[in-house]
Amino acid sequence: MSTQVSISPDGEKFPLPTKEQYAAEFHRLKKLVDENRADGREIVVVVGVGFVGAVMAAVVADSKDKTTAKHNKFVVGMQRPSTRSYWKIELLNRGLSPVKAEDPEVDPLIARCVTEHKTLVATYTPEVMKLADVVVVDVQCDYVKRDLGNLCTGEADMAALEKSLAVIGDHIPPECLVLIETTVAPGTTEYVAYPILKKAFAKRGLSSEPLLAHSFERVMPGREYVASIRDFWRVCAGVNEESRRRVVKFLSEVLNVDDYPLTVMDRPLESETTKIVENSFRATILAFLHEWSLFAERNGVDLIKVYKAIKVRPTHSNIIFPGPGIGGYCLPKDGGLGMWAYKHLMGFDDHIFNITEEAINTNDTRALHVCELVRDALRNMGKYVAASRCVLLGAAYREDVGDTRYSGSELVVRKLAEMGAETAVHDPYVKRWWELEAQETYPAPGLSWSRFFRNQEHLSDTKVEKDLPVALRGADAVILAVRHEPYLELDPDAVVKMTGQPAAIIDCFGILDDDKIRRYFELGCEVKGLGRGHVKRIKDSVRK
Repeated sequence: MSTQVSISPDGEKFPLPTKEQYAAEFHRLKKLVDENRADGREIVVVVGVGFVGAVMAAVVADSKDKTTAKHNKFVVGMQRPSTRSYWKIELLNRGLSPVKAEDPEVDPLIARCVTEHKTLVATYTPEVMKLADVVVVDVQCDYVKRDLGNLCTGEADMAALEKSLAVIGDHIPPECLVLIETTVAPGTTEYVAYPILKKAFAKRGLSSEPLLAHSFERVMPGREYVASIRDFWRVCAGVNEESRRRVVKFLSEVLNVDDYPLTVMDRPLESETTKIVENSFRATILAFLHEWSLFAERNGVDLIKVYKAIKVRPTHSNIIFPGPGIGGYCLPKDGGLGMWAYKHLMGFDDHIFNITEEAINTNDTRALHVCELVRDALRNMGKYVAASRCVLLGAAYREDVGDTRYSGSELVVRKLAEMGAETAVHDPYVKRWWELEAQETYPAPGLSWSRFFRNQEHLSDTKVEKDLPVALRGADAVILAVRHEPYLELDPDAVVKMTGQPAAIIDCFGILDDDKIRRYFELGCEVKGLGRGHVKRIKDSVRK
């Protein structure tokens, strides 16, 4: 029996499979595949059952033939059996989602595909790819930043993706379509993935061209999680005519292309570039507002009122307030993938990405300004950060989700810890904050943001408090970091009652209206806010 175990977020332990179990596992899958193929179903293997792959696998498994209304796909989610992620396989095979989502459709979708329709299973053996008609690749491709606020010193980390592609090339039938869904550096499909598959085919004595395509996901966490995969526009491309035909056919069978038509590009390079430009554009808008946020703070302007007034104009309706940082998996890194590809895949040495680079650098460090506001507010109350209890309300990267990846809140906590503060965290959606709890190994050994700060060791003991009064008790500073719905209606009198004393209130996301700001001042609190330069006028009027 395996001595290594994988522990789920709920603490359940699963022994990793032994070498002796692999043959029996493949036999189990072969039997299931043969039965489903006899029923006319296409066999789809989704490699990587994380944030994107698990729900994508369920969407495919839930799809039906538009003529017969019968399920037309049998899906196998395949995950490498590591101590970090093997538990996902076990949960999926029970019909339980390995990703926690605010979308009420996720859990029943996975449950019915596994337990009712029996069109979805999970496995750890790569041998299953020998049985595949389509392999969907959802293995992460990260961008490792070597310095905080200096994107150009980083590099794309494609090791996991390249290893997965090599395994795929060693196993798939020559007629199997490989669809890369991961957001990758432009050129990856043609300049990295295709050569890997081609060499693997040659090694196996196969003369046929690999069928390879790219179609990036546009997944958004939150209440529309499933819809952002199934009911949303897709861009796709193939390395050759047959690959293009196959990817269009596959996506048309599993996604709602009637209401959200496919955009078919000439080359995967164009599809890959689309995703990078799309996210770089969004990141740039957010970084642009940071400098105007500083302008507003220093000149008595409320940037929240300004941007709301701008949004009235239809041509500018997508302008958004950046908050304490730009999190999520895509916006903080995707521009870096483009910069890296330009140099390392395309071979150019000149530097052309001034705006893209500066936008990500600005977004990466914006959260540090929150700590300056905390310092200044406490100073106005005769207190020091190093002797204060600072409570962060919101660990997630955006409102009403539990996703903490690259959250600006993480940098706020880390910087305050560096400055000597005692920190506590409340979030109604986040169960475990792995970036802090497992900072020695998460997201990988040596890659935690703890490396950019001092005095971080004790943050491994961080627990996300669910009881707001308990979290706020004795707080010297309260940081409204995320626009979670439960925070929007917080009453100043109730907050001060929970803290037990006047506190520094820091508004990172335009959560407080003028009446609430006024009431906090009346209660003896100090108020600061990103882009909220008008708070001094309110303070002065109260003091008079």
